[in-house]
Formats: sequence, structure tokens, C-alpha cells
Amino acid sequence: MPGGAVSVPTVPLRPVPGPRGLPWLGNLPAFGKDPLAFMARLRDEYGDAVLWSLGPRRSLFLSHPQHIAEFLASREYAYGLLEVGWAFQQIAGRSVVRSTGADWRRKRGLVQPTVRPRQVRRYTRTMVDSALAVADRWRAGERVDVRQEMVLLTQRVVLRTLFGNDLGDRTRALGEAMAVAEHVMGAELRGIGLFLPDWVRTPDRRRLLRAVATIDAEVHRLIVARREAKGGGGSEGEGDDLLARLLRAADEDGRPLSAKEVRDEAVTLWTAGHETTSTALTWIWYLLSRSPEARARLDDELDRVLAGRPPTVDDYEQLAWTRQVVKEALRIYPPAWVIPAVAREGAVLGGRAVPAGTTVWCSQWTAHRDPRWFPDPTAFRPERWDADAPDVVPDHAWFPFGGGPRGCIGARFAQVETALLLATLGQRFHLDVTPAHAPHRIGILIQPAVPLVATLRARPAR
Repeated sequence: MPGGAVSVPTVPLRPVPGPRGLPWLGNLPAFGKDPLAFMARLRDEYGDAVLWSLGPRRSLFLSHPQHIAEFLASREYAYGLLEVGWAFQQIAGRSVVRSTGADWRRKRGLVQPTVRPRQVRRYTRTMVDSALAVADRWRAGERVDVRQEMVLLTQRVVLRTLFGNDLGDRTRALGEAMAVAEHVMGAELRGIGLFLPDWVRTPDRRRLLRAVATIDAEVHRLIVARREAKGGGGSEGEGDDLLARLLRAADEDGRPLSAKEVRDEAVTLWTAGHETTSTALTWIWYLLSRSPEARARLDDELDRVLAGRPPTVDDYEQLAWTRQVVKEALRIYPPAWVIPAVAREGAVLGGRAVPAGTTVWCSQWTAHRDPRWFPDPTAFRPERWDADAPDVVPDHAWFPFGGGPRGCIGARFAQVETALLLATLGQRFHLDVTPAHAPHRIGILIQPAVPLVATLRARPAR
């Protein structure tokens, strides 16, 4: 909505009680066992606005797109952050995703210019070159672990665009540390760890502290090296990676980000830019392998638009079917699956006051798979997004990057990167993925629960 204004809803909010919970734990056991199934049950059995409890916390789950749109648009001023676990705090620090009020506005103003469309345009050569290096390494008939390959690819892209180099031998250690962090963050969000005091050191928390130490040592080394180098704090033309831009950023009072603030923003951008894109690409190859028609249409578009040359940013808008494949994959398997926030005094939804302290939740997973907006919701149909498609998708029935003022600042980067990596690799190879049906697991992101292994098939030249 323009300027972040909240529209007057046409759907009134009428919350109904959800499933009865246990004393003190509430619905935490059911939520922790399978949060996606639990939230789908709230939508299907109770309705668009359902009251439930996560431990002692009173919660409200939203399923209607108009309520979701109003909620996301008003999060900046009507809601506070829900602390989603000690583990997340160790990784994100006080970055823009965990800041509020004036601190959030200052940091967003400093960080957002680093990922604006003009800057994303500069990074696309790095994206394509990284994918070409993978394609040159692959051999027809080879079997590869899809997720591992996509993790290595997107890690290379984010390290080169964020830090300006591949970090050499340290890349693997950093990747392993980030994998530990993703696991522990997801486990805390779903279980009793969400309520444990900060001083409790479980085995998972001790593992996370070691992982964070690895991450912090490397990021600190890079920040110090960049500050000492000419490009770290010089003029606009010196140093074009994200770290250099963070170090050059200054607010309206001339205050730069501190070393700790740069660390927090760099690690957050790294985590979001690396894990979400590799996860999205993993699911895309899986879905294309199961849909020969969609893959054939992708082949035709890549041949027609690119004619055998690598894609550029100028091709992005012309690759309409490629973008639709990405959009549909993000609908079926959104990397992030839930957005919570805590109502402040005066919060209103659907014309009804929301009691202060209520945790309001909406889920990309359940909204994206709502049969009211997406007939046959589990089917992979990129044609849903054709310009002349008969079914109109309501605003905020699809929101993989959130929405409103606190929506993901890297959304443009992620969408362009995913499409260009897909186009670059898809020109050269088909990936025939097994197993044919892959379950998912829930952490901070929605990942395949089993290894997805692909046989590489060289595409014949046309």
C-alpha cells in the first residue's frame, strides 16, 4: 500500500476459540510437533481468525489475505517484536530485523540502499559468473546432491557480493557454522527452548555459541581489513560490495554504523541471502523434475530469449516464464513460513481491537496453500501467474518476503538472483531429481527432509 497506509478492511475480524491446550504449555506440543499441520488445522477447522496459546502466550492466527495485509502494514507502529528464541538473537544481534522504533528507521535507512535495484543490477554479473562456474564443473550423467550444490553456489554469490571474495578455505567452516545456526534456531522456535532463560546452556546452545564464534571471528577480520584498506571508508567509487557500502553508510547526523552494527547487518544479509535462495532453488529443481511440461516451456523461453548466451539483468523482465516458475515454487515451498508480532496498546485488525500482549501470527505456508485462492494448491502450476490467468489471486495471498514497511529488504536481490541462476544452469542441464516425492522438515526455513539427488542431463543445443 502506498506510504504504508492501512486500507479499510471489508472483511471484519471475528476471532473464534481454537483447540484446547494443556495447562501452561497451551498448544505448544501440537505446534512443536508439526507447526505447518497445526496452522493448516486452525485455518480449515476454525476459520480465518483463531485464538490459541503458545505456552502462556495468548495468540491470534490470521488466514484471510485482507487481515494479513492489514497486520503487515501496521507492524511498524502497532506491534512489537516477538523474540523467537535465544539462538536467533545470537545470530542477528540488533540488526534491522530485530530493531524497533527510531533505531529500526535509522538502520533500515542505512542498510536498504545497499540492496536497491541499482545496486542489485551491479551484482548480477557475479551471480551469473558463479552459476557458469558450476555449469562448467558439472558433467552429464553425474549424480549430485542438489541442496549441497545450491548451497555452495549461493554461498559463493553472497560471499562475493557481500565481502568481495570467496574467502578460500574458510568458506566451508563458515558454511558449517551457519548450518548449525539454522538448525538450532529452528529447534528453539518449535519447542520449549523458546521459553528457556538466556543463561541456560543446552547442548544445542553450546554448539551455537561455537558456531557464532567462528562467524564473528571471520566477519571481524573482514571488517578490520576493509577499514584499513582504501576501499573501506573511501569515496563512492571505492569498493562496491555490500560490506564496503555498509562501512561507508552514514545517517543524516553523519553517524556511521558501529563495528558491531556492521557485523549484525552483514551476518543477517548473509544468512538471508544464502539460505533462502539455496532452499528456493533446491525446491525449484525438484518441482521441475516432476513437471516435464513446465520444464519444456522453460527450455523454450531460455532458447528464445537468450539464444545460447548467458543471461544478463536486462533479460530478467523478458524471462516471464522463468520468473513464474520461481514465483510458483515460492508459493508451494516458501523458505520462511511464519511471521509473528506482539500487539501493542491500540492495535486494531478488521475493525476490532486486539488486546495488548496478544501474539498475532500469519503463515506463508497456509496462505499460499489455501484452496480458496489457489485451486489444487499442492500442484505446481506456474501458469497460475500468467498475465491472462482466469483466477485472480488476492493481495497478500502470496507473500514469501513478508510485506508492509518491515518486509524483506533483500526481496528484489533474491528474486533476481534465483531467476538468473536458474536460467544460467537451465540452459545447460536438466536435473532429474530423486526421490519423486520428498517430505519437508521445519527449521527456520522449510527444507527437504531427505537428500535430493539429481542425475545431470545435458540439454541438446538448439
